[in-house]
Amino acid sequence: MTPVTKQEKGQSLVEFALLLPIFLLILVGIAEFGRGWMTKNILTGAAREGARVAAVQLDPAASSSQGTLAARGVLNSAGISVPPAVVSVIDPGLTIPSIQVNVAYTYTVFVLNFIPGLPGPNLNLAGTATMRRERY
Repeated sequence: MTPVTKQEKGQSLVEFALLLPIFLLILVGIAEFGRGWMTKNILTGAAREGARVAAVQLDPAASSSQGTLAARGVLNSAGISVPPAVVSVIDPGLTIPSIQVNVAYTYTVFVLNFIPGLPGPNLNLAGTATMRRERY
């Protein structure tokens, strides 16, 4: 083992000071990616639940409103309020036996607020589900 000279005493501190911000950025980026992925899965689950409820309605007129209510219920249970999130039910009528539910949400990435030069902190996420309508 070689002895540490006076010139090498601050080397570890300088390396730590240079690498700590990069390490923290990667760590927070991983957490943000996980949070965004979870939000995307919630939107897809809400769209799937809305399409399922709308597809099994016996009354075609009630399928759109019931599908919207079901999707809003999933979003509310996950802590995503409905005015920022947009739920739309596309019902082509009885000519095409399917129903589609779209859920759109503007996701705010917190880590992008602290890094200058990166694009805006908002990402548009969406979940879509299409299900075959049950026979009436």
